[in-house]
Amino acid sequence: MRQLRGQERAITANRQTSWAFADAFVAEDAALRWARDRAREAGTRSVSSGTGAALRLLAAAADAKAVAEIGTGAGVSGIHLLNGMRPDGVLTTVDSEPEMQQFARQAFRAAGFTGNRARFIPGRALDVLPRLADGGYDLVFCDGDRSECLDYLGESLRLLRPGGLVCFEGVFANGRTVDSAVQPAEVLRLRELLRTVRESTVLQSSLLPVGDGLLCAVKRG
Repeated sequence: MRQLRGQERAITANRQTSWAFADAFVAEDAALRWARDRAREAGTRSVSSGTGAALRLLAAAADAKAVAEIGTGAGVSGIHLLNGMRPDGVLTTVDSEPEMQQFARQAFRAAGFTGNRARFIPGRALDVLPRLADGGYDLVFCDGDRSECLDYLGESLRLLRPGGLVCFEGVFANGRTVDSAVQPAEVLRLRELLRTVRESTVLQSSLLPVGDGLLCAVKRG
């Protein structure tokens, strides 16, 4: 028994080391570091470098020309998405805090993206998303209010073309999603989101262990 417990500890340690290595695998440039610093100063969380790299890869794999982002922040995730999108692609990014979007504008410029590559829309996501075009997007990235995640899923299914991707950041909720202790409402909503996506007949899904958990799903044709 002691030997087995020792092996379990070793496996756990190895996995943690491997996950940390994977999360830091893709180096970030000065523009991304600047955006991270602004987010930290503002007390706003930003995606990990591993999550950002996954978003860039998914945008490239989808040959994305139109991407919608819920939660602009200081522009960290937006830079990763733009790096993966087609050169003529446009990122539509929504945030309820216009001052954060100003940081993102600066970060995008520093990363070398021209002004026509991003469309900034200030406002609450559930007020803005209904105004966006049905089936007009290749990828929707959701990093907004976790308590609204199921509403974001419904809007994303409407916005995505067949074969498009929807991604949700932070679904581990710092480990609380799988914690058996009593959890707040937003964690219960994340559990419901995970169950809904997994059981959906119109989505092909995967849960990626990067950052704080990245839930991804493809809308079937």
